[in-house]
Amino acid sequence: MKRTILASLLLAIAVQAAAAPAQGSAAAVPSPAAVKAAKYAVTTYRTDVVKTLAGLVSFNTVADPKIPSDQDPQHIAFKNYLKSEASRLGFDFADHGWVFIVGMGKGEERVGIVTHGDVQPVDPSKWKKSPFVLDQTSEPGKLLARGAEDDKGPIATALYAMKALKDQQLPLSKRIELYVYMGEESNWQPLVDFLKTHEPPQMNITLDAEYPAVVAEKASGTIAVTFPKANAVQPQAGEAHIAAFGGGFFGSQIPEDATATIANAGAAIEAQIRARGAQQEGMRYTFTRNGNDLEVRARGVSAHSSKPEDGVNAVAMLADALAVQSWPNTSAGAAVNYLNQMVGTGMYGEQFGNIAYRDSFMGRMTVSPTVIRQKDEGIEVSINLRRPQGKSIEQLTGEVNAALAAWQQKNIALSNITVKTSEPWLRKDAPQLPILMNVFSYFTGMKDPKPVAIGGGTNSRLFPNAVSFGPGMPGQVYTGHSEHEFITLKQLLLNLQMYTAVLAELAK
Repeated sequence: MKRTILASLLLAIAVQAAAAPAQGSAAAVPSPAAVKAAKYAVTTYRTDVVKTLAGLVSFNTVADPKIPSDQDPQHIAFKNYLKSEASRLGFDFADHGWVFIVGMGKGEERVGIVTHGDVQPVDPSKWKKSPFVLDQTSEPGKLLARGAEDDKGPIATALYAMKALKDQQLPLSKRIELYVYMGEESNWQPLVDFLKTHEPPQMNITLDAEYPAVVAEKASGTIAVTFPKANAVQPQAGEAHIAAFGGGFFGSQIPEDATATIANAGAAIEAQIRARGAQQEGMRYTFTRNGNDLEVRARGVSAHSSKPEDGVNAVAMLADALAVQSWPNTSAGAAVNYLNQMVGTGMYGEQFGNIAYRDSFMGRMTVSPTVIRQKDEGIEVSINLRRPQGKSIEQLTGEVNAALAAWQQKNIALSNITVKTSEPWLRKDAPQLPILMNVFSYFTGMKDPKPVAIGGGTNSRLFPNAVSFGPGMPGQVYTGHSEHEFITLKQLLLNLQMYTAVLAELAK
């Protein structure tokens, strides 16, 4: 439906209002009642919100590919805990299997809070304590656990924001519903199916990204290829070659670990690799000799693959450290050559044919190798894409395939080539943006905040009038998906205040 001129003018006025500081305006948001409720929340429930978060993270809600969420014992136990918390706090609730809803109040109009209770895989060996125990002591001021930031911290704060509004008996005209989806990290289809028959709230905020508000999300994509043993070069007797190469944990994590084995590696080759690796920032290497073979282990910094700048990609950096000579195209050697020639240590795909591009609002497409796996047929290399608007799926896919074809002509034939991506998402006209901007400005002191775009994807895409509001602060490293996930106590309590104020305004 086309907007009328009047509607367009009203939208322009609303957007201008969203950019204005909250203080000093006659129509300032948040209202005194919202501010009072926010202060009440943080003074009354500062200890309780941490206790509830500790309970939420104690359940290992990583997806099990063999068991659907609605049958997974850990997921069921997590929802049972949510039921007990909802009952204790005086809320109603409904368990729909993959979707759990906590509700408060009545009203034909509803405000939705969109979160998720599942978490990404985790390597317990990299944590000071169990990742499923809220660690409050290892790093003072930080609450460390899988899900602390993504996305169980937001669930805990949303519960107590709702509780504060209930305690304060604010005259709300809209019902508030907290949605906890159990497959955001692994499988969106059950939520898509659920929303075909379930009518969601008319207005929603998603607590799964960053502030001030997220109105655009890049599309996620994958370039996966296999370097088949059948097409690989057989090295000559005694020739130095890469015999093994691997790394990464899962597709949406910048890899922290990578390993390579170099057969017939002489002292000169080892010295060159050591010297090249020593020039890299943020990388640690260990070298182990086993006869004539040299094993190289690389350690970088994990991060969410939507923000590769927050990490140090061990796979890409190890491949670069090995670029001291042209390696024979064994399966592993071809994989290393491919990474160095097509990706390098950059993040934006400038070496990958003509695929690189950027959008003025959503930013540049990022290109990150995330998982290298030895399979029966050969080594599989998976590259994670986060692409903005500006190119069609057909154009980008064609450019990727052209670049792969050109590489194969000069190297070896690849197999199992998979190139897939979805569409970017944009919602700049959400009606709640002025409230979100002004609440954020009021509680942070940041002047003139503006909505932003991110590289990740959230369930905002599936709900009407949904945009993300936190929990991460702009300019701060997002720790979700990393092996050092945490939320600071200060941030948790700030989120509690802002969520309380926003809900007070949206539901009044």
